Amino acid sequence: MSLLVVGLSHRTAPVSALERAALAPEARGKLLQEAVAAEPVSEAAVLSTCNRIELYADVDKFHAGVAELSTLLARHGAAELDELTPYLYVHYEDRAVHHLFSVACGLDSMVVGEGQILGQIKDALAVAQEQHTAGRLLNDLFQQALRVGKRAHSETGIDKAGQSLVTFGLEQLAGGADVADWARGKRALVIGAGSMSSLAATTLARAGVGELAVANRTVERAERLTRILTEPGGPGAATGLRARAVAMSAVDAELAAADVVVSCTGATGLVLGAEAVAAARAGRAADLALLDLAMPRDIDAAVHRVEGAHLVDIESLADASADAPMAADVDKVRSLVADEVAAFGAAQRAAHITPTVVALRTMAAGVVAGEMARLDGRLPDLDDKERAEITQAVRRVVDKLLHAPTVRVKQLASEPGGAGYADALRELFDLDPQTVAAVSRADTRADRHDAARERA
Repeated sequence: MSLLVVGLSHRTAPVSALERAALAPEARGKLLQEAVAAEPVSEAAVLSTCNRIELYADVDKFHAGVAELSTLLARHGAAELDELTPYLYVHYEDRAVHHLFSVACGLDSMVVGEGQILGQIKDALAVAQEQHTAGRLLNDLFQQALRVGKRAHSETGIDKAGQSLVTFGLEQLAGGADVADWARGKRALVIGAGSMSSLAATTLARAGVGELAVANRTVERAERLTRILTEPGGPGAATGLRARAVAMSAVDAELAAADVVVSCTGATGLVLGAEAVAAARAGRAADLALLDLAMPRDIDAAVHRVEGAHLVDIESLADASADAPMAADVDKVRSLVADEVAAFGAAQRAAHITPTVVALRTMAAGVVAGEMARLDGRLPDLDDKERAEITQAVRRVVDKLLHAPTVRVKQLASEPGGAGYADALRELFDLDPQTVAAVSRADTRADRHDAARERA
């Protein structure tokens, strides 16, 4: 296994650096295509969220892989490589697996235990599959990460350690009051209709806001979200929520009437400036609460200086979450992650030898077929029943001779340091390396076919 991850997150970089490295959604596909076109990289996937940007790859050279992935992250963001380098972290092989599994469980999140990261990991895998840059290693890795994350949330109390960023952000705006009591009857404006904005709208609807406007560049997406919120059984149906979709051009007008604003778009520039917020505050007594969950930020940081406006953004969330207490169940999750990392490594090492075992059995089947053809020439009078009995007997002998060594070599290969057993098997039985490689390619094509069928 030659898995490499290069990235930066809220743990290693200030918000300003994360903003410069942030990837626009449309840039991810191009980044992945350039990654797999690079000489040391055969597979690639990118995990890009509001507080982390990570590039995962299967590489055949460690140092060249680190240099290539670091350069790509800088090139596709808005930062120079020397700006990002002090904040980048690198994990390799088992440490890279451990990192992603920890991320999937919420151990590395700004708010420990938050579950939204699972959806973001699922999206990262889907994009890599759509771009055909995820092969066997990254498909296995990300799918197991999703299973590990789900196990952590179902088998431990990690959920008690924290909430989603949306909930945590609203708690900061509420200033210690119950969010439902604080939000009840308020007028809210949600800017954006993506996954984070949809979660914010749903959370506000459940909290009991009276009115909710959703502004989005594509109004149809905003309309779809408002229908989901207010349809029978929807999160706002029970409270009589009045929800409507508006165009982005209407944001300033909606801002003047709103009590709560949550913004999370994919825009590369500011969506709300300090002047617009100050204008919305003019002539009204009620304070304006703003939650900026975008990276790069949607709302000008200068809003902090606008009287009567209370802004919570990624930077202030990071400061607040640093003091959040850790749940006792975190230790259970860490133990679970360690076990899953060991299991993943064993499975990958065992899978590494499978093509060699298949090639060996293919060679043995060829020997049996050759000997039976020779027997046909020497004993042409054998009837079909006799020939079938002899063929079956020879196959049983070969299978019994190969069974114990092939089972044992798989067991040995799954242990740390077991990678050399495949080479030994190829050498001992003089297996053609091209035959083994052909089996590996066939397995990879089958994996991609299965992944495409699952997506369909």
